[in-house]
Amino acid sequence: MKTTTKQTSWTILAALALIVSLFTASEAKAAQSFDNPDTIVVARDGTGQFRTVGEAIEVCRAFMDYHKVIFVKRGTYKEKIIIPQWLQNIEICGEDRDQTIITWDDHANILADISPLTSQSTPQKIGTFRTYTLKIEGNAITLKNITIENNAARLGQAVALHTEGDRLVFINCRFLGHQDTIYTGMAATRLYFKDCHIEGTTDFIFGPSTAWFEHCDILCKANSYITAASTPKEQMYGYIFNNCTISCEPNVTKVYLGRPWRDYGYTLFMHCTLPAQIPPQGWHHWQKEREQTARYLEFENNGEGADTSQRAPWTRQLTKKEAQKITLEAVFQRSDNWQPAAK
Repeated sequence: MKTTTKQTSWTILAALALIVSLFTASEAKAAQSFDNPDTIVVARDGTGQFRTVGEAIEVCRAFMDYHKVIFVKRGTYKEKIIIPQWLQNIEICGEDRDQTIITWDDHANILADISPLTSQSTPQKIGTFRTYTLKIEGNAITLKNITIENNAARLGQAVALHTEGDRLVFINCRFLGHQDTIYTGMAATRLYFKDCHIEGTTDFIFGPSTAWFEHCDILCKANSYITAASTPKEQMYGYIFNNCTISCEPNVTKVYLGRPWRDYGYTLFMHCTLPAQIPPQGWHHWQKEREQTARYLEFENNGEGADTSQRAPWTRQLTKKEAQKITLEAVFQRSDNWQPAAK
């Protein structure tokens, strides 16, 4: 009996369907084997369960109700990673902050086909928001003792950390880049940075989130601006730097504390050490009309750049009574009563 073309096609399709089903079952089984609070170990040298951080993230169960640690051994991991919105309660912990590095090198002016579904698409610049090394969309994610780096050359905006989730905690981490190192990309989300090192050139901490920086080192690598908050009008707090130290590389002579990316940008430096490279006016308006709306504040800073006698008149020094109300509990207060200090 002759085999028809139609029969052959059905045979091939059936074989493909079987392969896909076996692969899917294998993937599901792999994910189920890690459906527990045990620690996953990642190591470049093959001594862990996975060689890449991305592979470890893939096997985590959606919406986990337990705490899962991904322990990353020393090494350099060249990966572009997304922690999707259906993952939560994950902690990525490095073995050694300075020797456990996740790195990528995209920048905004790279040309790529960013509309693959368009038949006649032509390469376009990928833009700032596709350049991340690590993008966190999920909630309740913690990073500890690890470096997140965008090591692109200084050819445009290049994000190392891009956040969209709520209740994100970063302890003893390094964030390395040039322009736009950290993008806090979602309004009303809460981020807590403690004992972190953050460096960059222009607007290297920017976005609309509420973010508290506690005892962090901020290194300025060019004459430019540290922050570019885009805090929404209805959001009470934006960026708060408490007990942080600002420093500059030797070639830097002039660094503004911030400029408002949007009209109601909110940034507060309190109890921070400010270097001589902070100009007397301290802040820049970006657009003149934003002097009427931007919320730029200081309280009891110290160092050569802390003199407020010539600060821009549209910025303000908090009173002691006002400063007493700026606490971690007050800034992060929501109906869920989440506080990062409990971590």
